Amino acid sequence: MKMKGYTGKILKVDLTTEKSHARPFDEKHARKYLGGQGFAVEIVYHGVPKGADPLGPQNVLAMAGGVFDGFPVGTGGKVAFAAKSPATNTLAESIMGGSIGPELRHAGYDALEIVGKAESPSYLYIENERIEVKDAADLWGKDTRQVPEMLKKRHGWDVKVACIGVAGEKLSKIASIDCDDRQAGRAGLGAVMGSKNLKAIVIRGTNDLVPAEPKKLLGIAFRYQKIYEAAPSFIEDTKYGTGEFLGWINKEKGVFPTRNFQESVFAEREKIDPYYWAPKYVTKNKACFACTKPCGKLFEVKSGKFAGVAIDGIEYETLYSLGGACGNSDVESVARANELCDLLGMDTISAGVTIGFAMELMQRGIITEKDVGFKLTWDNASDAVPRMVEMMGNRRGFGDVLADGVKVAAKKIGKGAERYAVHTKGLEPPAYDVRGMKGHGLAYMTSTRGACHLRAGFYAPELVGKFWKWEGIDRASTANKGFMVSQTENFMCVYDSVGLCKFSRGFYLIAKLPEVIEAITGLTFTEDELLKIGERIHNMKGAFNAREGVTRKDWLLPPRILQDPIPEGPSKGQKISVEEMNTMLDDYMKARGWTMDGVPTPEKLKELDID
Repeated sequence: MKMKGYTGKILKVDLTTEKSHARPFDEKHARKYLGGQGFAVEIVYHGVPKGADPLGPQNVLAMAGGVFDGFPVGTGGKVAFAAKSPATNTLAESIMGGSIGPELRHAGYDALEIVGKAESPSYLYIENERIEVKDAADLWGKDTRQVPEMLKKRHGWDVKVACIGVAGEKLSKIASIDCDDRQAGRAGLGAVMGSKNLKAIVIRGTNDLVPAEPKKLLGIAFRYQKIYEAAPSFIEDTKYGTGEFLGWINKEKGVFPTRNFQESVFAEREKIDPYYWAPKYVTKNKACFACTKPCGKLFEVKSGKFAGVAIDGIEYETLYSLGGACGNSDVESVARANELCDLLGMDTISAGVTIGFAMELMQRGIITEKDVGFKLTWDNASDAVPRMVEMMGNRRGFGDVLADGVKVAAKKIGKGAERYAVHTKGLEPPAYDVRGMKGHGLAYMTSTRGACHLRAGFYAPELVGKFWKWEGIDRASTANKGFMVSQTENFMCVYDSVGLCKFSRGFYLIAKLPEVIEAITGLTFTEDELLKIGERIHNMKGAFNAREGVTRKDWLLPPRILQDPIPEGPSKGQKISVEEMNTMLDDYMKARGWTMDGVPTPEKLKELDID
């Protein structure tokens, strides 16, 4: 009997042979991996050979919509991409809110597996059972707005398009994948598409998705929407976007990384705070596909040197990376740099942190104006940041040195540059100075894809002092952080498998998910069973990484976090010592049941039924 809520098929496309086939999966597979990230991780875990070049044809690019994709569940439209990352050499996933995930399910597939390499620039066209690899010569070199426009003119305005920009074509290790002005930004998965000569994925799906209990699902949707709208955060998020707490992070907590983590309070923060710019520049709200809690903004600049800029943003992480991290207090410049990242297809976090790193190198005389070609300095940030983004995306001049992120750039530059490169596993960190948030610092290390705020989401518990099962969480303490981070990682794996936005985790704790899943699929789960699935997914990523030689020695925090205390502000004097780092890592390994080197044991893998 066909499962409800699932299509029951995974589509595999070989770009080398241009052949495809759909393989069925059963209820056992759904119960084991759930969907979304779980399906994508399973495909990469079993599909990528040991030692495969992340930019070679043996790498696998997986895409899967969450269980909630295509159904009326508020904020439940996320899609997961996964592959072996060229930036970190790990199994990395990146989640976006575009329409491509639900459309894939309407086409009849819960997941897509792409292998091989096309002989020349191509795009993949999927219309239900019709699967074609098409010529993309005319799309090569085009940006992420031009590509969907050209493809929609060709195939109809109802097709959904995910694509890469020029940065992905040029194999930048910080390249992203774009759909509907939303990005799967982290860990360089856009370069994986580029390495396969795959410019875009185009999907039209015309099949119905049938939930197990339509009336019950609709009742849940209305009930949760009322809960959203009654929450104070709903009002703040929809008025000011994800950056609404930027001022609080600076003034009250003092953990907003500034000028490449040299400071943790951005004195000019009011100039990039959405409470200032939203009334002046935002012309309407925007939302991820099918989201009923729109935190996106259409930001438009109508005059001045950046006139014509129009972006979906500016999100909190980008206000940090292209703003505070670069000492850039010109919000119009931040918007322009954000737009260039989106058009060229580069992750804004990695791009901004890498530019801030280079600006500190110029501050210290390690690189010069002659090396770069212009003043890449804090006092010239308004002009320098967008200019450098454009050079990085096109690999022009000194931009080529920075185009693969801080780890690669530091190695190329030498002369002691590595002392100022802030990353873990090769991935640039998001907008939280973990010297004042020790558990979140642990989460940067244990994140399987490198420094990340979303794999555990532990910034929120430490900033507000409570979450889920815990009260009185002290951000300056290392106590019990190993256990708590391991639990929140499992929590987030479940979230990324059902396709929920993490901004809903204050509404949808795991205990509330079984009734939604049952209404869609007819499958029953307990909270513990869902968390066991999350644990399985995280262990698969950990086992993959260990197989590739990425173990504890590669997880460690950079010198800036371990050696330089926060100089000023509410968190003045805080850092994570080497002893504290190792204590938290030891606690984490014990909580996970892994070896002290960060390797899942055979017993743990057997317990979780991982082969």
